[in-house]
Amino acid sequence: MRTCYTGQVCRDHLGQTVTLFGWVHRRRDHGGIIFIDLRDREGLAQIVCDPDAAATFAVAERLRNEYCVRVTGLVRERPEGTINPDLRSGEIEVLAQEIEILNASVTPPFQLDDDNLSETTRLTHRVLDLRRPQMQRNLMLRYRVSIEVRKYLDDLGFIDIETPMLTKSTPEGARDYLVPSRVHAGEFFALPQSPQLFKQMLMVSGFDRYYQITKCFRDEDLRADRQPEFTQIDCETSFLDEFQIRELFEGLIRHVFKTVQDVELPKPFPTMTWAEAMRRFGSDKPDLRVALEFTDLTDVMRDVDFKVFASAANQEGGRVVALRVPGGAEISRSEIDAYTQFVAIYGAKGLAWIKVNDSGKGREGLQAPIVKNLHDEAIAALLERTGAQNGDILFFGADKAKVVNDAIGALRVKIGHSDFGRKQGLFTGGWQPLWVIDFPMFEYDEDDQRYTAAHHPFTSPKDGHEDLLESKPGEALAKAYDMVLNGWEIGGGSVRIHREAVQSKVFRALKIDADEAREKFGFLLDALQYGAPPHGGVAFGLDRIVTMMTGADSIRDVIAFPKTQRAQCLLTQAPSPVDEKQLRELHIRLRQVEPKA
Repeated sequence: MRTCYTGQVCRDHLGQTVTLFGWVHRRRDHGGIIFIDLRDREGLAQIVCDPDAAATFAVAERLRNEYCVRVTGLVRERPEGTINPDLRSGEIEVLAQEIEILNASVTPPFQLDDDNLSETTRLTHRVLDLRRPQMQRNLMLRYRVSIEVRKYLDDLGFIDIETPMLTKSTPEGARDYLVPSRVHAGEFFALPQSPQLFKQMLMVSGFDRYYQITKCFRDEDLRADRQPEFTQIDCETSFLDEFQIRELFEGLIRHVFKTVQDVELPKPFPTMTWAEAMRRFGSDKPDLRVALEFTDLTDVMRDVDFKVFASAANQEGGRVVALRVPGGAEISRSEIDAYTQFVAIYGAKGLAWIKVNDSGKGREGLQAPIVKNLHDEAIAALLERTGAQNGDILFFGADKAKVVNDAIGALRVKIGHSDFGRKQGLFTGGWQPLWVIDFPMFEYDEDDQRYTAAHHPFTSPKDGHEDLLESKPGEALAKAYDMVLNGWEIGGGSVRIHREAVQSKVFRALKIDADEAREKFGFLLDALQYGAPPHGGVAFGLDRIVTMMTGADSIRDVIAFPKTQRAQCLLTQAPSPVDEKQLRELHIRLRQVEPKA
């Protein structure tokens, strides 16, 4: 039997004979004495193989990287000058008395301590990649976060209840993953985008406080913080108002950071309305570590000669903003060109700028081709509103509001995180949480000429906004809230509609008639008729929280077996073709897809 984990051997074991199991991380032959760095999930220990123990030494000579072995030996102090303070076992070593090779290994495709591996290599050989100490630490931290979530919620009376993985396809914002039914030809289950409807029905069922840590599925384009299957800390509670719900779950996140990483998050978290976040930062998940903000200039640019500004300022839904960057006059033209290419990713057609050489001279103190096309009143207004000082640069966004917000909002973060931004003090470290509240109830889809639910169709309007649902739906605000941390949305939720009259108004605003509502949501509407309690909840992205805690670049680094950005598993080669018999059983015939020109 194992005495303890290999990485846990320490001074407490001095003089003891221990038995350890693990993998050969590295083998070193130092002039007749062989050193083995033995590794398991808890870390490394140094094994010393002396030629005086001939049989053990002979086995040690055969060892290679990633051999799985058992070692029995005497724990002793390391010689003076060889202590490794970075290891828990760094003050001791184990003099091997017996080594057993439990399983040999072929030569690994890479060294486990290689920090320059491509993601393709890592995901193709994920089993070996998961042996790397960093990945072991990431998944162990994920486990500790899950445990602390459960402890906190269990202590508050929340009950862990499972909900179905095979369910009905309902419109929830992203494309469903569909599962064909063999028994019911031509019909499909959907994998859940979230347990939203089921947790609401659990509230009607009287369970009062529910949670689960569960998989959700969305067939959407991927990026660093998205996966087709992801893990959600899903919670719902009855008889609490919006503020009480936020307070309760803010406590959850504060508890997790304190117990897992000994980080004290502010109490309470600051709160900002959605409208203010968009006005100041162009984002509903602003990174408050970046000390840069928008200055809105839409009203003063309507009659300037610069058509890019004037046309944006005069179009419905247009916006003109400036982003003042202190000390930014030193940014080179090549860097400005690079920023111009960057904002183009977000739909911006260009990036106008003005360098402020002497703000006291007005027009004469400004350097930029566009200055000649701005009248004196506009120049005076932009200098006053931005508070521009000598040596600053002003970047401008002018287009539809969404393009401006996306492009200049991303530029704000990019500059703040850059070496220049850090040097100028435009970025502060640490953790900056935020609640964003009072989201719009609806978003207008110009293509379909109709409103869509900003969150989902069961989000409750703010008190007093019920009548706006039919008269001015674009002005109705929701009892919806997102928790943001360092520019990442880590959780979101809302108070739900629990009265049929309000739900009907929302459906009418969404142009969902009674028949369609019955077809898509009949099971929930029926449940709400039986004395549904006031209820609401929140869902946190476990993958995102752990990614931030570990400092990883992608949520793929905290998921054991993730998909690539093309939604493929390189380890198992999924998705993959299936044989014709399986398709026939599912009543499916494949159509030949013409290759794209």
